[in-house]
Amino acid sequence: MDCGLLSPIQYIKGVGPAKAKLLKRLGIETVRDVLFFLPQKYEFRPALCNISNIKYDTVQTVVGKVISTRLIETKKNPSLKIVEVDISDGSMWLKAKWFNQTYIKNMMTTGKQVLLTGIVKRDNYSLLPTIVNPDFEILDDVNDIDISVKEDCIIPIYSLTEGVTQRKIRSIVSFVFNNCQINIQDPIPDEILSRRGLPRLYDAIKAIHFPSTDMDLDALNSYQSNYHKRLIFDELFIIQLGLKALKNNLQSINGISMRGDGSLRGQLIKQLPFRLTSAQKRVISEIYRDMASTKTMNRLIQGDVGCGKTIVALLSMLNAVECGYQSALMAPTEILAEQHYANICSYLKGLDVKIIICTANRKNKLTYITRSEADIIVGTHAIIQENISFEALGLVVIDEQHRFGVLQRASLRKKGENPDCLVMTATPIPRTLALTVYGDLDYSVIDELPPNRRPVITRLFFEKNKNEIYDILKREIKSGRQAYVVYPLIEESENSDLRSAVEGAERLKTVFPEFEIGLVHGRMKAEQREKIMDDFKNGKVDILVSTTVIEVGVDVPNATVMLIVHAERFGLAQLHQLRGRVGRGEHESYCLLLCYGFSEEAKRRLIVMVKTSDGFKIAEEDMNIRGYGDFFGTRQSGMPNMRFANLFRDSKVLEIAQKEADELIKKDPMLNNYPHLKRFAQDFWGDKIEIFKTA
Repeated sequence: MDCGLLSPIQYIKGVGPAKAKLLKRLGIETVRDVLFFLPQKYEFRPALCNISNIKYDTVQTVVGKVISTRLIETKKNPSLKIVEVDISDGSMWLKAKWFNQTYIKNMMTTGKQVLLTGIVKRDNYSLLPTIVNPDFEILDDVNDIDISVKEDCIIPIYSLTEGVTQRKIRSIVSFVFNNCQINIQDPIPDEILSRRGLPRLYDAIKAIHFPSTDMDLDALNSYQSNYHKRLIFDELFIIQLGLKALKNNLQSINGISMRGDGSLRGQLIKQLPFRLTSAQKRVISEIYRDMASTKTMNRLIQGDVGCGKTIVALLSMLNAVECGYQSALMAPTEILAEQHYANICSYLKGLDVKIIICTANRKNKLTYITRSEADIIVGTHAIIQENISFEALGLVVIDEQHRFGVLQRASLRKKGENPDCLVMTATPIPRTLALTVYGDLDYSVIDELPPNRRPVITRLFFEKNKNEIYDILKREIKSGRQAYVVYPLIEESENSDLRSAVEGAERLKTVFPEFEIGLVHGRMKAEQREKIMDDFKNGKVDILVSTTVIEVGVDVPNATVMLIVHAERFGLAQLHQLRGRVGRGEHESYCLLLCYGFSEEAKRRLIVMVKTSDGFKIAEEDMNIRGYGDFFGTRQSGMPNMRFANLFRDSKVLEIAQKEADELIKKDPMLNNYPHLKRFAQDFWGDKIEIFKTA
């Protein structure tokens, strides 16, 4: 049969148009898709034996005919439903039981041939051999078993969709390997494979689908076999190649050399109510060096909540202003943009710097911003993505990087005269991982908190402990402090039991009639929000009730309590960000997590919050709970999707991939000596970015 890698799957024996539609749900449309449709897990299956010869208390495999099926419900435990099936292979009967899997009853119809694998026990009542919750396959015919069961084996278990069985997937995989013309060109240079002890691509794929019994089952199931590592390496290596090639492209572009006279920066530093930390000074020096260069700056500032990234960015913007250029600061939401605007105006009071804010809420209709109108423009990401141009844009600062990825960063040079780009993130991830997500950027870390930052006491409460929470709020406010109360919703909805910010504010006014309660949320007009935020900063509001709009950017040193209502509904990174709003002054501060019941996953998050304030540990646990894709925001980052690699799990492979990609790009930036690898890399990245220039 003529079936190359790109042949449609429907023409494979035993598939056809109907099955092809079902397989499409699994992402299988071509022969090549079959090859790279990896097993979800693996199971050890011992050799098939007669029921009369089975060994008790060990994993056994048997084939037999369904004699009878029944659903058992017990009076003692009405919620427990047992499917019990009698099976015979002619030598003896065996009983199989499944707990709370009632759908199995309809599958185990009388006369069906089934293959069972599981631990065999002796039933206390019938004395028959019994398998509880065994793995099973329904067979069309006893002689039509899809794998050899004459010997012990490791079988692959694939993801399925309705209408597609394990047997069908395995038969398709077997047919493809045995009958199709599999001509996979290996994209990775032989010298790298040899140096790293990695198998050829075809050998790796075949071993993954047809593992031998001498392979480590745990390594297979954790994707740590050498064959899995080959596919993981490929993804990480190609991503690194793309990022390093992109970085080379950006560094080859002539930008603006900005060496300010220090007049504005000096004034700001003199009037700051605090001293810069040594980490801030180090990062500022790195930025000034980049800005002075004729090459375009593309630098990431990473630092935990409260480390002082905003001041570093502001000093960088003033350097641009001193040189006659404009700066744009972009935040992910309008509310954060407004908060940045308010903070910058406060810091620069008395300085000859023109600042404007550009958001949809303020109904700006700007299409061209001159220097006479603004030195610093604050807004959402829309100001750089939409049709707004600048007279002399020299520096773009991006806050909350994960909302603005590789694709958008690559397009920034189209604004102005290849402006410098400074990116800020409060996500504290290890350097190796950061170099993947932000691989097109140079990298700076503010790894020191201001000396006045005190650890925040974090405590977990339930509804029955509300009075204790009220006591803490009353004590702190009567001592002259202030508090945040954060809710996950603005208003109650029919389908939610969450306590809303609006109703919460009304409730608090009843509990604390002597205190001034303020409310801010995203549906308010900008002027309204600003007034309440200003009143809170100036001490006129005692308790600020809010949705998560105050997650980032608010700095009120007098606020010592952060109460998070329905804390179980918040993500770990978000909880950490919210906690960072307090503990900014000289007084003891508290983060109170109020829960209304929680899942096991939520419990893990909350325990981590109580135990540590270390951003790196929190980020690591967040990755474990949520998965790396969501954590890093790769869906928004512009990076290709990773099918096999997990940035956290595969950090050692990532380090190797980074080194190999770095050496290869240094040796051959255009990959002219590796045409197949070059084509493979560009295909992998698709039309996201042109990573290898043709001229």
